[in-house]
Amino acid sequence: MNDIALSPEAADSLAEGGFAGQSDKPCRESEWKLRHITLAGLSWQADEGVHENTPIVMLHGWLDNSLTFVRLAPELTSLGPVYALDFAGHGHSGHRPEGQSYLLMDYVADLAELVERYFQETPDGRINLVGHSLGGIVGTLYAAAFPERVRNLVMIDSLGAISRPVGETIPQLRKAIKKRIAGSGRQVVYPDIATAARAREGGLSPLSPEAALTLVPRNMKPEADGFVWRTDSRLRHPSPLMMTEAQVMATLSALETRALFIRADQGLLSHRTDLGERAGAIPDLQIAKVPGGHHCHLDGDTRHVTDAVRQFLGNE
Repeated sequence: MNDIALSPEAADSLAEGGFAGQSDKPCRESEWKLRHITLAGLSWQADEGVHENTPIVMLHGWLDNSLTFVRLAPELTSLGPVYALDFAGHGHSGHRPEGQSYLLMDYVADLAELVERYFQETPDGRINLVGHSLGGIVGTLYAAAFPERVRNLVMIDSLGAISRPVGETIPQLRKAIKKRIAGSGRQVVYPDIATAARAREGGLSPLSPEAALTLVPRNMKPEADGFVWRTDSRLRHPSPLMMTEAQVMATLSALETRALFIRADQGLLSHRTDLGERAGAIPDLQIAKVPGGHHCHLDGDTRHVTDAVRQFLGNE
């Protein structure tokens, strides 16, 4: 793991976002070189006297980046060092080579390699995982496959992978391949970061102006007379293969680690009627209901999420 000083772009994004004042604990840019890709992210040192504690690895949601944890991560340094990753194709991490897609299981493989390469020397050989949305799904799959490497798992507005009926397998495959052949089209050029942030405020998981302005700069890069998305446009392509509900249930049933599901009362899962079955499949699960939307750890009053995560990780 190579720590480097926080880049001017990242420093600006923290300053512009309006949330930088939430903590006086500095973060650093970090890079993790894997065999086929280099992942980037942010890291926070543990408080004095707790450097040997279990490290906390944080995984963000789809189309987000490590800055999604800029409010939560500093509040967890009393428990150990904190590392927030940019997934492949997101933030400052590398992109997949031409001809490849962003498959869910490849994110899990990236995480597995990162843990084996850079987090072997932990006190008990394990890490704590905190994932939001897609990050929660990746963390769950990894924890199920490698229970010996995960001490605790936190899933923020996330409880297992998105599933599709088996009968949709071929239509889903057809849609994905047609999009791959068609390509992504031309990038939108924004005159400034603030305009891009305003565009991000809406959508499937709306953000406040402050939260959008915190998150978006790390996903942008200058081009011509403006800014374009740094995130790989292929991230928006449909997945060629989705898990079935039976596979999701088998994954959740395989979890051996302690797990916490943070359920946001206005989150993307708030209207799901099948969560009881999914929750019941996890052998050792705690549930914390918190106010807020899908980004309840970043947007609005985040104290409920912070308290729930800190209490769960600190009291085994």
